[in-house]
Amino acid sequence: MSRPIYRSIFISDVHLGTRGCQAERLLDFLRSHSCEELFLVGDIIDLWRLKTRWYWPSSHNTVIQKILRMARNGVKVHYIRGNHDPIFEFFSELTLADGATVALGDIVICEDYVHRTADGRCLWVIHGDQFDAAMRYARWLTHLGDHGYTALLFLNRYLQKLLRLFGVRHEWSLSGYVKYHVKRAVQFINDYESLVAEEALRRHYDGVVCGHIHHAEHKLIKNIQYYNDGDWVESCTALVEHHDGRMEIIRWTAAASRDATRAA
Repeated sequence: MSRPIYRSIFISDVHLGTRGCQAERLLDFLRSHSCEELFLVGDIIDLWRLKTRWYWPSSHNTVIQKILRMARNGVKVHYIRGNHDPIFEFFSELTLADGATVALGDIVICEDYVHRTADGRCLWVIHGDQFDAAMRYARWLTHLGDHGYTALLFLNRYLQKLLRLFGVRHEWSLSGYVKYHVKRAVQFINDYESLVAEEALRRHYDGVVCGHIHHAEHKLIKNIQYYNDGDWVESCTALVEHHDGRMEIIRWTAAASRDATRAA
């Protein structure tokens, strides 16, 4: 079975270094799909969590090795910094003498990026934490929310095991349920999407690609094409660009991962 070849792939919020990271499933996805450009849209490595507790299994190392190998083999890899990988703020603020973006080996480090699609649209690629009010004005609240989110993921793992004991095979996310059904969480997502789109409109872009809120989405907001590529903690989603410029969100399910492994 041949691998789908895309013009661009966008992934974010992998959170390597945490127990919630689904590194094996991401590896299956990257092995099953190839691209000309790979955008790492922030929070790939969770330095927040690694500073307090070291967790780095071999699969997380393999993800890094896979991305480095893709870059060496000619894939243009762009790393846009996120709020969980603050060390990259230092690199993203540096510029070379000719004004080019700083690169670590074959990977370009930047604060944001303007991507021109195959059909000529200009998409602003940014992690998106800049539009999270808690991140800007109450970082302690963000850290508290991060611990709550981690607790939900922990509970969800045991809930999935319980459901499988009763013969329920479909995937269900406790944190996803909270985001979709708790009024304040839904309002936060809507406000976030509107703020990102408004800034993209102010900058005269055709669209925006972001992450941060772990909520994959594609919608038109105030004449701006809003794309969120989701995450690799609960939803396991990526945004891909076809060679005609068409954009698509791919959800890499456990079944798809198993099929890819068998095909390999």
